[in-house]
Amino acid sequence: MGYYQNLIVGLVLVLLGLSPIRVRSQLSPDFYQKSCPNVFNIVRYQVFKAMQNETRMGASLLRLHFHDCFVNGCDGSILLDGSNGEKFAKPNLNSIRGFDVIDSIKTALEDACSETVSCADIVAMAAKYGVLFSGGPNWSVLLGRRDGLVANQSGADNGLPSPFDPIDTIISKFNAVGLNTTDVVVLSGGHTIGRARCALFSNRLFNFSSTSLVDPTLDANMAADLQSLCRSGDGNQTAPLDRNSTDVFDNHYFKNLLSEKGLLSSDQGLYSSDEGIASTKTLVDTYSNNAQQFLFDFVHSMIKMGNISPLTGTQGEIRKNCRVVN
Repeated sequence: MGYYQNLIVGLVLVLLGLSPIRVRSQLSPDFYQKSCPNVFNIVRYQVFKAMQNETRMGASLLRLHFHDCFVNGCDGSILLDGSNGEKFAKPNLNSIRGFDVIDSIKTALEDACSETVSCADIVAMAAKYGVLFSGGPNWSVLLGRRDGLVANQSGADNGLPSPFDPIDTIISKFNAVGLNTTDVVVLSGGHTIGRARCALFSNRLFNFSSTSLVDPTLDANMAADLQSLCRSGDGNQTAPLDRNSTDVFDNHYFKNLLSEKGLLSSDQGLYSSDEGIASTKTLVDTYSNNAQQFLFDFVHSMIKMGNISPLTGTQGEIRKNCRVVN
């Protein structure tokens, strides 16, 4: 198993067009080997404990990493408190979760190796274990990021892909941070775990002048279930992103898209969009039939995403408290 995982990482580096030496000059899987040798065990235990309490937390930690990297790069800026923080941007407000778990990991790491491990790296490692403990693939997380000094709420408001965005807009937002169309589909596959609030998909359910279904690309039986769930609530009720495979990291998400059972319009749009982006539909077909290809490509895209504009060397800082700058 260890050989297979190392092979995956090696192939990923080739796919990225980066030699191992070049990657290690920036981020490296053994960055803390001497300064905090128990770092992976500490993070793994804290994530395991959190997911024992709530399985959904694995998906929340994965999403936290995604939303961090898309704004200012992977710098832990999403963790910063304050009214102008990214966590209070519209795409994140009452939605992004997992901050308490990051706090617990940071506290444990400060006890073991004070002022050594960045909050940005904690988020990256926590996402990896959130996926792994959900039954997903393992990979060597590249480390050595430092923490940003400022949050960017407007960047979160405008740069984060939205479930209401058309697919071409989502692709453009991915392209803006160096990710391509394959990354769009692969990372959307992270929706194989987790849940979403009614507020994020009710636009597909109701014509508010009647009770008729608005979105014809949503399976009728699923629509009826969701209408019943959401009709009388405040928008905060949740439904699984991967219907009938809620907490297992697999390729079932893509199988759902083939039968019009994607929860968000941005999910189903990967397969049903008429925007002329045939490449997303082809990738959905591929991943629905080949789970191993999806898992392989997911590792590739996660490492690639985790390398978006990291602060390294003397840039930024190592926060003592992930919620505030030193």
